[in-house]
Amino acid sequence: MTGNFYNALYLIVGASFVVKMVMFVLLAFSVTSWAIIVIKYIYIRKAYNQSLYFLDFFWSSKTLSGAFSKAQGTFSSPVSRIFMISYQELIKWERRSSKSQTNINSSLNNIKRTLRRSINIEITRLNQLISFLATAGNSSPFIGLFGTVWGIMESFHGIGESGSSSLAVVAPGISEALIATAMGLFVAIPAVIAYNYFVQKIKVIDAEMQGFAADFLNIIEADIFKSKD
Repeated sequence: MTGNFYNALYLIVGASFVVKMVMFVLLAFSVTSWAIIVIKYIYIRKAYNQSLYFLDFFWSSKTLSGAFSKAQGTFSSPVSRIFMISYQELIKWERRSSKSQTNINSSLNNIKRTLRRSINIEITRLNQLISFLATAGNSSPFIGLFGTVWGIMESFHGIGESGSSSLAVVAPGISEALIATAMGLFVAIPAVIAYNYFVQKIKVIDAEMQGFAADFLNIIEADIFKSKD
């Protein structure tokens, strides 16, 4: 195993300038991808867990003000953030002296717009950096393939100059070239897996926010009409 590692390292060091540049680009892609994977995994996992925790407390809470206090302690939750913003909009309406039907409809529309805008902001925040994983997953195999093709071209050029087609002449260049393909796959596979995982998690959080927004509006409308009776 150790011998294979040193052989691969020797081939990388002895590769041509173009193949080395390809490997350097793939290495940069790999480091960046893994950094994004770790950062987003921690962020999305925390957002998901705190959202579930906040929703449990919200539905067991007797007052919106109590839920607001709890939301301030779960600020990593996208659901709690959209609730806080919408609740503050509700408080503004309740402090107004005029509570005519026109004012009520206007305030409800404002809260609806606030919820939609907040959800869009949260989805954008959750999706930050994720697109790089898709880019790395799609482009890395082709970048590695470019390095492979270039290395094989140089191997055939070396055959032409030496006039020998023995395996000893061809093998080193082809081995260097194939390492580029292997590196491309090494970058692409975890990037694609992580991208699909994050997209599914974000869809779940989005569904939680959409469902909470609809339920929150129903609660507000029920309280308003109840207070009017």
